[in-house]
This record gives sequence, structure tokens and C-alpha cells, in this order.
Amino acid sequence: MSKQQADREFRQLLSLLTDRTREDLSRLEQAWEFTKLAHGETLRKSGELYIFHPLRAARILVSWHLDTTTIIAGLLHDTIEDGGATREDIVERFGEDEATLVDGVTKVSALRLKGSTQNVFVESLRKMILVMAQDLRVVFVKLADRMHNMQTLAALPPEKQKRIARETLEIFAPLAERLGMGSVKAELEDLAFPYLYPEEYKTVVSGAEPFYREASEHTEKMTSALISSLQKEGIEGKVYGRQKHLYSLWRKLSRAEIEGDFMKIHDIVALRVLVPKVSDCYAALGIVHSLYKPVPHLGISDFIAQPKPNGYKSIHTKVFGPGGRIVEVQIRTFQMHEEAENGAAAHWAYSEAKSHGAKSEALEKGTATANATKLSWVKELVSWQDQMTDSEEFLKAVKFDAFQHRNFVFSPNGDVYDLPNGATPVDFAFAVHTKLGFYIQGALVNGKIVPLTYHLKSGDVVEILKSKNIHEPSQHWLDSVVTTTARRQINRYFHKK
Repeated sequence: MSKQQADREFRQLLSLLTDRTREDLSRLEQAWEFTKLAHGETLRKSGELYIFHPLRAARILVSWHLDTTTIIAGLLHDTIEDGGATREDIVERFGEDEATLVDGVTKVSALRLKGSTQNVFVESLRKMILVMAQDLRVVFVKLADRMHNMQTLAALPPEKQKRIARETLEIFAPLAERLGMGSVKAELEDLAFPYLYPEEYKTVVSGAEPFYREASEHTEKMTSALISSLQKEGIEGKVYGRQKHLYSLWRKLSRAEIEGDFMKIHDIVALRVLVPKVSDCYAALGIVHSLYKPVPHLGISDFIAQPKPNGYKSIHTKVFGPGGRIVEVQIRTFQMHEEAENGAAAHWAYSEAKSHGAKSEALEKGTATANATKLSWVKELVSWQDQMTDSEEFLKAVKFDAFQHRNFVFSPNGDVYDLPNGATPVDFAFAVHTKLGFYIQGALVNGKIVPLTYHLKSGDVVEILKSKNIHEPSQHWLDSVVTTTARRQINRYFHKK
């Protein structure tokens, strides 16, 4: 593709930014000219001009509704590392904010899972976390960069394809999930899936097709019935089906209780009901249950009343659809849907800045940003930087606490706790309070006594049975706990003793 084609694509990008000022558009044009100059005639492995990469990364940032400074950083993000520019050039032409973002992305780009020593990898990871704490927009630019790199991964040699795909699955997709960017996480996983697990990918694709088709036929009937009922109640809603992403489907099929049986997966195609207001969500739930009987043992998950820690809000219910097949229905407002798809990128900085009294003018220009460390898990990672000098301990903490699959469990009072996969009641106790773990006599999960090694699942209600006095922890707990907080508290207790 030629530079003329790139210029046409850039013009299309500008045409999407109808809410920006003339000054913003002028700065974007300057950034584009600077990017073309920095990269010159350099080609990517695909044979395409390099400038198409930053251009398409910037297009992704536009689709996430990010501010002008972040989009400029997307255009410039490789001009220091792979172009002929310096940080001083960017400060002089565009300003300190843009230079800081580009500098941050350059540091994060040093992250490698393979091809370097573990110490180098861990130090890169430490840098990434510190950069995240300073300005979360660095991570948005890096995710857009990674998204386009994954879309063009076929041009690279097989060994490099696997390394980049593994980085994506182990670091960047979970990071997107923690930021509430559901659609980004799902797309990154699906892009990495065929490179890391080619045989499993083919099996799932061929096996899922008839089930996708059958489930789609059922949900089409349900869609028309629900739209008609919503209209009768005066609710201007939208109803549509969504297919479960392939990687997520494969992970679910791999569970012990599923054993590869597609019939046991109720959300292979789920229905989404989008409505204007929160009150409409509950009215829509009533409409759904009046048309289709809810499945008693699977229940309703109300993430509007009790949002997930990453901000996700929605009501999930499972009902008996046409032909008796169980279908999951997700109900949310249009705003909740936008936040579920693009999460922190689309809404977090804007809403947080607004709540702190930022002026609307600054918000529209994107110059007002919130403090990223308000995300508790980012704050926790930053604190670990000071506490953990051992690279292996830090790496384990980050990969198992921060970037692993998460479960959302509840206290008897309805407080929600975000715990990694495999967490036990002991992990839960230390998450509630660092001292509670030393008073455990036992645990109730969903009203039943369970062993302290029990693996908690999303939706579990956990109650810790307390002793009056400190109850000495067991050394065996260290074999079953998975959170860094629990492990450190138990080790500290025995060290003092």
C-alpha cells in the first residue's frame, strides 16, 4: 500500500472525530506528518509501509473514544523506538504529555516473556506497572499497538508468532479484562488462540458451528418476542444475540464439569437486552421471565446492584428458551454496555475526572485525567514493588494475583471480593482483613461448611467462622493459598515466631 492510501485512511480517521476542535484536528495532522517523516519508507515484515501500523493503532484508540493527546501518542508511539525521533523532538513539537506517553509505551514495549532472562522480564514488568500507576493512557496505547500487531501476526516467523501470542494471552488480555475492556480482552484471546493451540482451535471451530447455528435460531425467535414485549411496555430497547468467543468457549469446554460437552454450555449464544435506564433493566427482567421460565438452580446474577470490581454492570439470567434449551440473557443500559465493551478506555478517566470537578471544556479536550492508582489492584501492585526484592516472588505475585482468571465472591453482607482462580476461604479471610486469617475456625460457603482448602467459585457467599482468640495458622495453608496477601501474612507470622 502506498503513502497516498495511508493519507486517505488518515483522512477517514479525522472524519470520525466530529466532537474535536479545529485545534485538535490540526495537532493530529502535525502528528501524522511527523510520523511519516520519522518512519520514512521503512517496511514491516508483511511488506507494508510501517506508517500503516501507528495509523491503525490510532484508529483503534479513536474507536475507544479516547482523548486527542492519547490518539497523538498512538500515532507517535514508535517514532523513538523504530523511527528517527528523540524525546526532545516530541516535547518541542507536541508537548510534555505526549512525550511522556510515548516514553511510557517505549518502556512497556521492552516487556518480553521469552528471549531474555527472567530478571530482565521482571524489571520490564515492574516498569510497566509503575507507568500504569502514573498514567493509565500508556496502557491504552500499548493495548491498541498489541491489537494491531496481533491482527498482522501471520507475517512473522512461527517462533515469533508463538512468543507474541503467549505474551498476549498471559499479560495483555488479562490486563484488558482487569480494566473492564471486555471486547478488547476477547478479541486479543481469539487472535492468539490459533497460534498457540492450533489443533484445539480447529476442533472448537468445527465442533461449535452446528451449536452456534441451532442456538442462533432459538435466540432469533426470542429476540422478536422480547422486542415486541418491550415496545408494549413503552421501553425503547435493543435486543440482539452474541456468539461466545472461541477461546472463552474452549476454556469452558475444558472444565472438569463440562468435559467437552457443548450441550452443557448455556451461553454459547447469549441474548443481550439494552435499555435506556436502570429501572428499565429490572422491568426488562420481569418481561423476560414472563415470556420464558427462569432456570431455578442457575439463578440470577445482579451485577448492577453488586458490580464486579472492574466496574462491570449487568443482570444475567438463564431461562428455558424455545425447545427447552437453556439460554443466558444479559440485561444492561446502553451506557453499561459501552463500559462493558471498552471499560476504562472509554469512560474511566472521563467520569473520574468529572467527579473531581474538572471543567467540561477540559474533559472534552481530554486534558483532565484521573489518578490511575485509584484502581485498587494497580495500587496493590505498586506497593509490592517496594516489598518484594526477589524477582521470582514478584513475578509469581503479578501473574497469579493480577493477571490470572478472577472470581467474584461475596461476604454475607453483600460486599464483593475479587480473587484469583483457585482462591480458598483462607485467601478470602486475608482479603477481607489482614488479621482475620488468624482467627479462622472454619468457613461456610453458600451456607454449608467447607474445608479451608475449598476452591471458591464466582458467586459464592463466604462466611468465616471466627475464634475469640488468635488461632495459629497451619503450615499446610501455604500449600493451598494462592493470593500474595495470604502467603505473605502467613510467612510473616511463622518468621516472627
